[in-house]
Amino acid sequence: MRRDAGGAPGGISFHHPAFFWIGVVAVTAGVVLHLPMFYDSRDVGFKMNGMAMDMTMMLGMLAIVAGIGASLYGLLPPGRRVGGDTFSSGLHSLDVARIGWAHVSLLAVMAVAVTIDVMKPTAGAFVLPGMAQEYNLKSPLNPTGSTPAALLPFWGISGMVVGSLLWGWLGDRIGRRSSILFAGILFVATSVCGAMPDFAWNLFMCFLMGVGAGGMLPIAYALMAETIPARHRGWLMVLIGADIAGAYVLTSWLAASLIPLFSWRIMWLIGLPTGLLLILLNRWIPESPRFLLAMGRDDEARAVMARFGASFAIQTPRRVHAAEDRADGWRRLVSGPLLGRTIVVATLSVGAGLVLFGFNLWIPTNLRKLGIAEADTILRNSALMGLPLTFVVAWAYGFWSSKKTMLVLATLTAAALLGFGLGGEAVLRHRPLLYLLLVIPIWGISSVIAVLSVYASEIYPTPVRSRGSGFAAGVRQVGGWMLVGMVVVGVAPPSSSEIALIGAVPMSLAALAIAVFGVETRNRPLEDIDAVALHPARPVVLRPQQRA
Repeated sequence: MRRDAGGAPGGISFHHPAFFWIGVVAVTAGVVLHLPMFYDSRDVGFKMNGMAMDMTMMLGMLAIVAGIGASLYGLLPPGRRVGGDTFSSGLHSLDVARIGWAHVSLLAVMAVAVTIDVMKPTAGAFVLPGMAQEYNLKSPLNPTGSTPAALLPFWGISGMVVGSLLWGWLGDRIGRRSSILFAGILFVATSVCGAMPDFAWNLFMCFLMGVGAGGMLPIAYALMAETIPARHRGWLMVLIGADIAGAYVLTSWLAASLIPLFSWRIMWLIGLPTGLLLILLNRWIPESPRFLLAMGRDDEARAVMARFGASFAIQTPRRVHAAEDRADGWRRLVSGPLLGRTIVVATLSVGAGLVLFGFNLWIPTNLRKLGIAEADTILRNSALMGLPLTFVVAWAYGFWSSKKTMLVLATLTAAALLGFGLGGEAVLRHRPLLYLLLVIPIWGISSVIAVLSVYASEIYPTPVRSRGSGFAAGVRQVGGWMLVGMVVVGVAPPSSSEIALIGAVPMSLAALAIAVFGVETRNRPLEDIDAVALHPARPVVLRPQQRA
């Protein structure tokens, strides 16, 4: 295997590996120190409300904080910046390379990462009923409670908003790979939410969990977009992104199997093994060669490209001034030729957030409220029924039209939500109709988020691609944050029909925005898509070249 100047295989290395792994061990040990108190509560059904944090747990908290700091330092890249001829049509070899083992392994690991990431917010829907009962929280199942149960998703989504924007910046500064791995560290650290005895600590840890979950997903898409060949990029990334539905199936299955044995707390504690799994798979997570070139790390970029069967050879260089692009990155998303693209991303993201954190979040509670005890099973079956349609969406996005696929999905989802909303809660009493209308919001919104995440990672230039992907994820969380916030103050009762109608409005507006401002990305190299946005007066034409 080819090695870079630092001796790392395929250009994959840590800047300070000892600090990174010391941090991983410290965070893991800190989480393990929280488990004795959880185990001691087994005789009372793992209800820890009212228990005082002991010294072991306090030491665990200190170990986690120290480990997070050490691991972040270990991931910091060399302090090089670029201000010269960074990109060229020599990158064309990345887009015409054959799919090889390096691509397959990256996609497999990213599928695992997406599943782990989506399981965090999804688990909240299955945690809420048990948490509301233990802490006597106010919810549709417990209207006499004092503190609103919606505070938990509110703090979690708040963390996801912060995480999406923070990781968007972080991914453009320290790299795609480092940001993904740091999110994995947070997944491990915040699994202690399942062992927090006090509700206030649950809210704080849920916020931090949201920071990690909100940040990793857009960075994973940015990495894949900058690595996968153009002719395969769309459909493969949509398939990976559609694993959101698979994550829902897995989470609902774990909830149905584990919660009766270990209470709702186990759904947070499984963040320990899943986070460690992501970190241990780091060998198959490369850094983006496009990012490395933008940072002036040419030798590492060449090593990573060689791993993917591509070579970097300057043919027609052009000056990009990447340092300047990073400096005004956020402002560039809402100005000039990127404004129309951002309007599409913003409207579709708000609609997706309102459905994901509104309709999908409260549907387990609403079903139980109507006396349907097997709610988890119904939702799992609905997700499974829609799962095969994911392959149709992936084919359409990759081989038919990315713009038209998004338009059809937005329109279909809006229509389904309108049907569910206008039908009222009577729909929930008819099983065949219930399954039919659940398939589209659960599967449909998963597909919308999948294509939106892929689209956002394709339409923004490399120096601000991570920010653009983070913006899409952040706005999606804002949609959910607004809705959950209204629930907290009692403005919007979480009935399925009302929340369906609330989600239908922005989804309809998104369909209009796609029709007007949508950009076709199918089978187009990223530099071709970037050309108009970066240099409208000097578009770059990529000419075919022989593979090295």
